[in-house]
Amino acid sequence: MTDLQSPWHNHLLGSLPTDEYERLSYHLEPVEIRLGDVLCEPGKDLRYAYFPTTCIVSLLYVMQNGAPGEVAMVGNDGMIGVSLFMGGGSMPYRAVVRSTGLAYRLRAHQFMKEFNYSEECDGGTLHELLLRYTQGLMTQIAQTSACNRHHLVDQQLCRWLLLNLDRLPSNELMTTQELIANMLGVRREGVTEAAGKLQQAGLIEYRRGRITILDRRGLQTRACECYEVVKAELDRLLFSPRRTPLTSYNPLQKRVNGLEANH
Repeated sequence: MTDLQSPWHNHLLGSLPTDEYERLSYHLEPVEIRLGDVLCEPGKDLRYAYFPTTCIVSLLYVMQNGAPGEVAMVGNDGMIGVSLFMGGGSMPYRAVVRSTGLAYRLRAHQFMKEFNYSEECDGGTLHELLLRYTQGLMTQIAQTSACNRHHLVDQQLCRWLLLNLDRLPSNELMTTQELIANMLGVRREGVTEAAGKLQQAGLIEYRRGRITILDRRGLQTRACECYEVVKAELDRLLFSPRRTPLTSYNPLQKRVNGLEANH
């Protein structure tokens, strides 16, 4: 199992102490989720908690006329399913896979069992980690709203690309200008113009359906303060020295190998 395939590549799972990780790992199921897959709908009960490793999931607010707008993105920094332990059971957003990859899922009842056990256990880490992550997610949602209201499309695009880059295993992003426009809630022509400026400046290379980041530092220079606010808050809340992967038998190995054999 490579590092990118391992549950350890998800920062929440990778920050758990060995005993909590081992107990949780027996219930984790590796799943490959593809572009466009819907993991949950607004108002619907969640069946699973998802921990992405190499995929990215968008949380979308869908208006009555069907127009979507991205309020947050979730990758290897977090999870889908915070409403499970916040007491709501469902959320007002649609969770849609925007970048194909691997995730690990846990049935809702088992997830809550582990969450409650961690809360009751003296020194339990999972409970605290998830609450900290929720605060970070709330920061991202609030900052995205402010950014989309006050900043130029060029700045919004830089923020969006950088947040994606932080959650991807490479510097390439498979997407379209139409999709980006939907995520930012702007016209496609605005994204086309903004992407053209970034390409002319040598910061990105854009080919049909693929964006390659060439100069990360240059993107950060052009981005508004919103990217740094979100990143700094997540780093503050969730930063933890990465542990060495377990050398004992990992029950997920067989299931991941089976997943690879089917593709």
